[in-house]
Amino acid sequence: MRKLTELIFNNTYSELPSHFGTRITPQPLDNPSLVSVNPVVCDMLELDPAEAGTPYFADIFTGNDELPGFEPIAMKYTGHQFGQYNPDLGDGRGLLMGEVLTSAGKKWDIHLKGSGQTPYSRMGDGRAVLRSSIREYLASAAMKGLGIQTTHALAVLVSDTPVYREKAEQGATLIRVADSHLRFGHFEYLFYTQRHEDLKLLADYLIKQHFSDLRDHPSPYAAMFQRIVDLTAVLIADWQAVGFAHGVMNTDNMSVLGLTFDYGPYGFLDDYQPGFICNHSDYTGRYAFNQQPSIALWNLSALGYALTPLLDKEAIDTALHSYQTRLQQEYSIRMRNKLGIMERHDEDSALFSQMFDLLATQTVDYTLFFRILTSIPASQLADSSHLFSEIIRDTAPLQTWLSFYAKRLTLEQQSDEERLALMHMHNPKFILRNYLAQTAIEQAEKGDYGMIENLLTVLARPFDEHPAFEQFAAKPPEWGKTLEISCSS
Repeated sequence: MRKLTELIFNNTYSELPSHFGTRITPQPLDNPSLVSVNPVVCDMLELDPAEAGTPYFADIFTGNDELPGFEPIAMKYTGHQFGQYNPDLGDGRGLLMGEVLTSAGKKWDIHLKGSGQTPYSRMGDGRAVLRSSIREYLASAAMKGLGIQTTHALAVLVSDTPVYREKAEQGATLIRVADSHLRFGHFEYLFYTQRHEDLKLLADYLIKQHFSDLRDHPSPYAAMFQRIVDLTAVLIADWQAVGFAHGVMNTDNMSVLGLTFDYGPYGFLDDYQPGFICNHSDYTGRYAFNQQPSIALWNLSALGYALTPLLDKEAIDTALHSYQTRLQQEYSIRMRNKLGIMERHDEDSALFSQMFDLLATQTVDYTLFFRILTSIPASQLADSSHLFSEIIRDTAPLQTWLSFYAKRLTLEQQSDEERLALMHMHNPKFILRNYLAQTAIEQAEKGDYGMIENLLTVLARPFDEHPAFEQFAAKPPEWGKTLEISCSS
């Protein structure tokens, strides 16, 4: 493990032409202090977690000091927001500070959110508040624990600098860590400004840095776009299977590496509602939970259009046409794992259809439903409806489905122990419910960071039992299901 000053940097993005971003230094926050550091992310960076407790760490990441190796740059990109192209986007409150190189040759972007105004702030103050910083910090830890591709968050720092939203709040900084911060919108920016040579340069950069196996491909740009389509399909399958709604799937929030990116008004499903809208600013439901697969394809189409100087229409269409098949394949694998079903039979379509109808009509808690199933041997399924009494109002339809499920399991070759073990691996006990994040935020705003640390513990291993934190796995209170979350940071 290394000290901050021992980190090794290889800042490749800063070597690109100047119009890829603007070099700018963070604007200082007053009297900064540490809220929390994630030891899992420290390990990824080979950074000694003890460094986070030093004044130097706080000063470095709040603009009050400098770290040799950092070359801060606000990245320029554009994108489609709620379906409309916006040419004025970019890192408006963030900075790519540098790229850390580990001893294994792995490279990580270090990025600040809340570092002050940039040329892309669009009349904003460039700041982040403690509330939104904690939400992203916990969400990225939750997704990592669930095995879903994501950006990460090393730490949250708070300050005495006031930031004004609906009210005065504490200014904060989130230290984001990611394989890359390249978005669909980076390519859109270069396409719509007719910088076609730079578009090729960025594609070459992406292939060299992240898709190196495609460098000798006879059609590298077509293979690159196909890879992005595949990674996006896998990501959306993960989201849908675990019940995660992003809330703002603009193209500038879509990672070319298939990472969950830019956490804002996200939400994990409590009760199963296919049309769940987690962003109260999404008046039309464009980014509702059940719209995410089609919106991802829309975004990929926008990216494909931006790549037309590099690709012919046939290559773009071929990749886009593969999306739905790949998504369905990946989603099917995940849902079968959740029910412990390894083989394919004619009954499966009806089994899943009836299950989703049950979940929707009875507004069943999505996570608890599957977790309860993981504890029931096949021989007891037909008489187990009472185990769901806290989450299902009318158990008669449930009993019918459980009998159907038990009969279907007789066609499986695996043992009951193998099935239950598989289900335990794919049905988390803990998710980051909105009310848990909100409670942790309210306590943190009073200076108590204990719940953040406890949530980090269970979210790092969400499939384990964690008996000391049973309360985090309980059915949410009614008020916790109706929290309004917006894009405000």
